[in-house]
Amino acid sequence: MSGFVEKPEPIEVPGLVHLHTGKVRDLYRNEAGDLVMVASDRISAYDWVLPTEIPDKGRVLTRLSLWWFDQLRDLAPNHVISEELPAGAPADWAGRTLICKSLKMVPVECVARGYLTGSGLVEYEESRTVCGLALPEGLVDGSELPAPIFTPATKAEVGEHDENVSYEEVARQVGADTAAQLRQATLAVYSRARDIARERGIILADTKFEFGFDGDTLVLADEVLTPDSSRFWPADQWQPGRAQPSYDKQFVRDWLTSAESGWDRRSELPPPALPQRVVDATRAKYVEAYERLTGTSWS
Repeated sequence: MSGFVEKPEPIEVPGLVHLHTGKVRDLYRNEAGDLVMVASDRISAYDWVLPTEIPDKGRVLTRLSLWWFDQLRDLAPNHVISEELPAGAPADWAGRTLICKSLKMVPVECVARGYLTGSGLVEYEESRTVCGLALPEGLVDGSELPAPIFTPATKAEVGEHDENVSYEEVARQVGADTAAQLRQATLAVYSRARDIARERGIILADTKFEFGFDGDTLVLADEVLTPDSSRFWPADQWQPGRAQPSYDKQFVRDWLTSAESGWDRRSELPPPALPQRVVDATRAKYVEAYERLTGTSWS
């Protein structure tokens, strides 16, 4: 069993209909039919949404996504209509709320990998493939791939693992034309973002995107290129053959699996609250990623 340690009650706002509470975001629909997406400070690890929040996390994710959408505007249209706070919304929603187009979402996690790690490394070590794509011998954890690859996954419910699938399976599920559009857009956006990050001393190892259709137009949706959806590594510490330092929630994972936490991730018991030092270190990593990528101060 996994999921939320304690699922929050949705906030009621006049004129908004609550649609969904995800791991991080709460989704509403306004009277015009647009989506209202609110990024919380919740954090998840090992398929659990933890009881402790990371201050400013939702605002960092929102502001960083907006910055990336701007960098990618010529490659892929996005779903953002406005950052305006809906009337009657709580003050805490400021800086973490986006009004977005309602799209016909494609039920595929569009993952691009430029480096080998994570679930891709596990599959490679078993079969020398990732999502059915053959890779050369001799790669290790953190190796740069000969070229970026599109390795899609099926979307899972909260508490379930996304499942890597082959390109052929995506084509079977959504059609050959849509699958080809997804692959082309995913690799184009990844390549642009990888080059921008590299200029700032950061390796974009892999990332995942979500797309939807606005009529016949494929549109980039959800969040993009944040520490929640991407692996960012400091370039000056990159060393293939080991786990890489990263700008993400590794402090959280490390503490949860330490003796200090007293939690057994193989049990069905929910994880405990995080100590303040882990909260502070995790917040600092998210802020550092934002500042290094955008070149602007968070405060």
